[in-house]
Amino acid sequence: MVERDPNDDKDVIIEIQGGAGGDEAGLWAGDLYRMLSRYAERRGFKVEPLDVGDGKYTFEVKGDGAYSVFKYEGGTHRVQRVPATESQGRIHTSTATVAVLPEAEDVEVEIDPNELEIDVYRSSGPGGQSVNTTDSAVRITHKPTGLVVSMQDEKSQLQNRERAMKVLRARLYEMKVAEQQAELAADRRSQVGTGERAEKIRTYNFPQRRVTDHRVDGLTVHNLEAVLEGELDDITSALADAEKRKRLELQAAG
Repeated sequence: MVERDPNDDKDVIIEIQGGAGGDEAGLWAGDLYRMLSRYAERRGFKVEPLDVGDGKYTFEVKGDGAYSVFKYEGGTHRVQRVPATESQGRIHTSTATVAVLPEAEDVEVEIDPNELEIDVYRSSGPGGQSVNTTDSAVRITHKPTGLVVSMQDEKSQLQNRERAMKVLRARLYEMKVAEQQAELAADRRSQVGTGERAEKIRTYNFPQRRVTDHRVDGLTVHNLEAVLEGELDDITSALADAEKRKRLELQAAG
């Protein structure tokens, strides 16, 4: 009865980065990276890191239906806990953002090579020291949109360029989908769109071992440790049910 999201069967590219909260936000981004990686492995998906470190994590999740599972993780994840660096025992609130991009095929996104600015440079590690003796890192700028993707994890310039193009293609595809959805339903923000990424979708409260998802009324679990180990099935199921109800309502209204 409910029309499926056409992206549900796709592989996904996930980008996580620290938000508000300084160094603690970067640590929280790392915790989310481990959580989502473990969740993917528990679900039988393959995880492939693309660019990992310094509070930013870009990785691919491959497998049939990966997007149908991970699309609910896109947004701002808030944590309330006492940071390891806090000597007074005070609880801090920090955030990290998660972007979930359905991987796009070449035929879905046309990229004009003349619209790309490609720079190569020497990879750098923590503290800015050079970790390569060749210019293997790649930065690609898509001039029409201003999107910039950088990759430096691989020692080969060609491999870094291929990975950067994969991420750029996924970002452009997401923008294309968001524009189409805005045209079809101007009054409705979709999870694939850009609006909800700036909003708090979930809070992880360490003192009370509580995880609350703010998109569904009453969706709170009290197994924080298990959630951080990748046990997200109950939350995903509740969000999937809520999405189906919304789709049914839209179909009935339309």
